[in-house]
Amino acid sequence: MGRIAGRFTRVEPRLRASRLVLGLLSDLPRKNCWTIAEWAGESTPDGMQHLLSRAKWDADAVRDDLRGYVVEHLHDERAVLVVDETGDVKKGTGTVGVQRQYTGTAGRIENAQVAVYLVYAGVRGHAAVDRELYVPRSWTADPDRCRAAGLSEETVFATKPDLAARMVARFLDAGHQAAWVAGDEVYGGNPKIRTVLEERGAGYVLAVARSHEVVTGAGKFRADTLARKVPKRAWQKLSAGAGAKGYRFYDWAAIDLADPRPGSRQLLIRRNRSSGELAYYRCYAPEPVPLAELVRVAGSRWRVEEFFQSGKGLAALDEHQVRRYASWSRWVTLAMLAHAFLAVLRADEHVRQPAPNYLISLSCNEIQRLFITLVVQPVHDASHRLDWSDWRRRHQARSRAIHYRRQAAQA
Repeated sequence: MGRIAGRFTRVEPRLRASRLVLGLLSDLPRKNCWTIAEWAGESTPDGMQHLLSRAKWDADAVRDDLRGYVVEHLHDERAVLVVDETGDVKKGTGTVGVQRQYTGTAGRIENAQVAVYLVYAGVRGHAAVDRELYVPRSWTADPDRCRAAGLSEETVFATKPDLAARMVARFLDAGHQAAWVAGDEVYGGNPKIRTVLEERGAGYVLAVARSHEVVTGAGKFRADTLARKVPKRAWQKLSAGAGAKGYRFYDWAAIDLADPRPGSRQLLIRRNRSSGELAYYRCYAPEPVPLAELVRVAGSRWRVEEFFQSGKGLAALDEHQVRRYASWSRWVTLAMLAHAFLAVLRADEHVRQPAPNYLISLSCNEIQRLFITLVVQPVHDASHRLDWSDWRRRHQARSRAIHYRRQAAQA
């Protein structure tokens, strides 16, 4: 928290931001301004709501501090930047960026808010370093709606690959280095982001659909057509990394692509050793690299899924109950900071105090549990609890009265 202290012009929001981050790391079953304010010992949620909506501080500047913090502590010369989006199911139509759209969180089309994240993945650990809210065309075509949600009048529609390219460029422009970028089919199928990465000299391993067409020395083919032409001797058994149940072994093959531009371009094919299911990746590197390196990068893509799981489960990344863009960006930035704290502490503990053979290494979940239990002392006395009970009931009574008055006026 001392690292970002200078981003706050007043001491009150700085201290409250610290309490909010601690609340995000707490063991509360549900985390929002109300529950965190009560947990932190405040008399009402007004201060927390003010911090997210009206207090003067720059969430993008805190994001830059967070990025530097993560790279400094998790630095890896062979780090992979992983891009992916996640959706949060929402009710109503007033929350910024909400519309009916597919989200993997629900596994179907739902009324949801979608954001794209950039995760720094190294051998010591991984954490998110950037975020961009996906604003659909239904919003950018309605300036009044954008204005009501706190979006700039200059907001224009940007695809998810556009947002990913923007974040990667921001990472590199800040002077940080990453050898590779990985992503799923949403990004691999987009030629614009591939061109941007190649121009920046960044290697990539991006998933593509089986219908994706590539050009080889023998002509233009669909990815699944090329897979059927791979001879048996070309497949190699390699691990995509360690999983919870052991190493993830697949069969892999790579096909060189024809392109007059400098650099090495390949189509990477992964085959499940049990089901035979195939997956495809477009690959680029400034210089030729061995197949094992491409496989390592492809396997790193799952780090972003791990971040979504732990970021939401441990740091309440998806539990924001806010409508305007500024509040959303502040909540998710502080949630990313809370998660990064756990990731960095985990990495440092693994170096300073390696676990004995009869114990697994400390996980982010276990570190959070120990930190809250042994370090943080929230307010839980009876008087505080009773005062909050009275406050909630008064607020709910006012809300109910307003709803009844509105309903009577409409009738």
